[in-house]
Order: sequence, then C-alpha cells, then structure tokens
Amino acid sequence: MRFANKIVIITGAGRGIGQAAALRFAREGAKVAVCDRDKAAVDETVAMIQSQGAEALEFAVDITDSGAVEGMVADVIAGWHRVDVLVNNAGAVMDAQLKDMSDEQFDLIIDINLKGTYRCARAAVGHMIKQGSGVIINASSIAGVYGNFGQTNYVAAKAGVIGMTKTWARELGRKGIRVNAVCPGLIETPLTADLPEKVMEVMRTRIPLGRAGRPEEIASVYAFLASDDASYINGAVIEVSGGMSL
Repeated sequence: MRFANKIVIITGAGRGIGQAAALRFAREGAKVAVCDRDKAAVDETVAMIQSQGAEALEFAVDITDSGAVEGMVADVIAGWHRVDVLVNNAGAVMDAQLKDMSDEQFDLIIDINLKGTYRCARAAVGHMIKQGSGVIINASSIAGVYGNFGQTNYVAAKAGVIGMTKTWARELGRKGIRVNAVCPGLIETPLTADLPEKVMEVMRTRIPLGRAGRPEEIASVYAFLASDDASYINGAVIEVSGGMSL
C-alpha cells in the first residue's frame, strides 16, 4: 500500500472531497487525522475509516483559530510522532457581486480559504523540516485561475492559495518537502448541492466531459500528488475540471 504507516492530516474531511480523500488515504494504509469544524461530520468520517480497519484521530477544529490549529498538529505529533502529508482541503463560499459584498463576507472567506491554509501549513511545516520530508497539498479552484462571477472573495482567496503554493515550493523543496495545488472545477459536493438544477445544467454544458466531477476523482489526484509516483512534482497547479476551462 502506497501510504502504509504514513501520517496524513486532512482539513474539511467531514464531507465531500475531504471525506473522500480521508477514505482514500486510509484505504491505502495511512493513519488519518480527520479535521473539520463539524464534530458530527468528523465522527462520521472516522467511523467510516475505522470500519475499513484503518486508524484515525478526530479533531473538531476551526481553521480560523490559530491556537486550535497549532493544538491539533501538536496532538497528531504526540500521538503519531510525525506528519507526512497535509491536505489543506477545507473551504467555504459566501457569494455576492462586488457592489453588494460586505467586508464581513470578504474577510470571512479570506480567513477560511486563504489564512486557514496558511495556518495549517505553518503549524505542520516545522515538523516536516525536522524529519526532512513531507508533502503539502493545497486546494485551490479553477476560479482562482480564471475568476468567477459573484465570487470576488473566493477568487481572491483561491488565487492567493496558488501564490502561496508556489512560494512554499521554492522555500521548502531543498528541505525535502513538496508543495502542490489542485484546482477542482464543478464537483458534486455539499457546496454545490444547493445550486438550482438549472444552474447546474448550464454549468455542465460548459464541461467537455458533460458532467460534474465526483469527490473521489479529486481524492485520487490528492493521493497521486502525495505519493512517490509524484516525487518530482513540486510547485504545480493541477486543474481537475473535466476540461471546463477550455
């Protein structure tokens, strides 16, 4: 198994892409720290992992809280003594056109999507440097590359994630740590579940494959980037969108 005895931290792992990733890594032998601000969702993912015979730690943690993030990583180190992979998957949306967007909407999405990614990486990277190895995978979005109507805050955050990814790849590569970003397109997750069907249908028509992606398809890319199969991939920004941006 590719991740036998590897320690993997995944944020936003209570549902959607994060849950699919947690199950994928566990299935391939990893010990998974399941992190999400929704405790009930964390409990569900952990139970699913344990039903596969794998190990998991659960953390109901808000990534906008630096102290909570530092404490979570410290607990992982105390229990499992290392961090091999960090998947910064947690994210949120709060859409509005520029003329209608409030400072509170802008600040919250930046705090979760951009600063949350920064907080988690900062908490884990010192341990990776000490052990001389590690992988950080950051969830961006095709919106962070191409922009999207009504998403000034989300696009700013996801574009920032790409910039941080490239910076960290430069800083950390010589220390044995690879950093890459994944840019999903339209994926069937709780974040898209509330979109009207007419909107979803219009979006599907823009995708050459003719459908939305599945969380498991993003999880597969996370797993590839975390594996030795991707040992020379560093600072990459990988679009996983069914060709939506073509």
